[in-house]
Amino acid sequence: MSKRVWMPVALAAGLVVSALAEAHARPRDVTVEVVDEHGATFSQTPVRAQGKLYRAYLQAERGARYRIRIVNRSGERVGVVVAVDGRNIISGARSDLEHGEPMYILAPQDAQEYSGWRTSLADVHEFYFTDWQDSYAEAFGDRSARGVIAVAVYREKERGQPLFGGESGRSEERRERDAEAPAASSNKSGVLADRAAKSERSDAQATEPGTGYGERRDEPAVRVAFDPESRASSRVFLKYEWRETLCRKGVIDCREPANRFWPDTLSFAPPPPSRFE
Repeated sequence: MSKRVWMPVALAAGLVVSALAEAHARPRDVTVEVVDEHGATFSQTPVRAQGKLYRAYLQAERGARYRIRIVNRSGERVGVVVAVDGRNIISGARSDLEHGEPMYILAPQDAQEYSGWRTSLADVHEFYFTDWQDSYAEAFGDRSARGVIAVAVYREKERGQPLFGGESGRSEERRERDAEAPAASSNKSGVLADRAAKSERSDAQATEPGTGYGERRDEPAVRVAFDPESRASSRVFLKYEWRETLCRKGVIDCREPANRFWPDTLSFAPPPPSRFE
């Protein structure tokens, strides 16, 4: 079955066109998982799951091809903007997860899988986990969202609904984004610490994971009409890391269980119990 895609196009009525693809997300309306080429799910460790926002770490495997599986659990059609390493997977452009970007459309209770960077309505180039220097985003010099798979879910606008939201709607959205953004330091020491952290992150880029531009794969899509609401109903962020990084950060417990047949310390035989009677 072809995927439905929606892409912004200049139309007289100011509508945008969409592209079809397959997706799976997490909050109430959608569920998002990452699966390998055999359908096995990569494990996630949630760090925040409340309201409209879901964040989790995901364990990546070097060289593994993967697909993003999105399930629409709602009873209405939804659009999903999907970005990998900060790049929209349909257009390849830098993404801010906004409603005017190209997005895939899912029917009610629909489930789809998206396996690569879309290069036409007929095909994609497969996603695979690789070292950052080999990633698609690094080829454009974009390091703004390294190792993050992001999904923003948009409901379809109801007929008669105003094209633009009021000031109160924009203020509420701004408050939500401010609450999610890390606090900025206002003192000099904080600025210096931030610069030092950026330097350390730059040195570590060689070992960070990214998503490559893999082999061509047939994955047909068709354009459909879809008028999204201006605000996302939910957003999902999956930060993928190598296992060794998750172990070092303490996200997962990588301690090996003790070997009951090979203790770390020597022990000696006690006297028979009868000697103490």
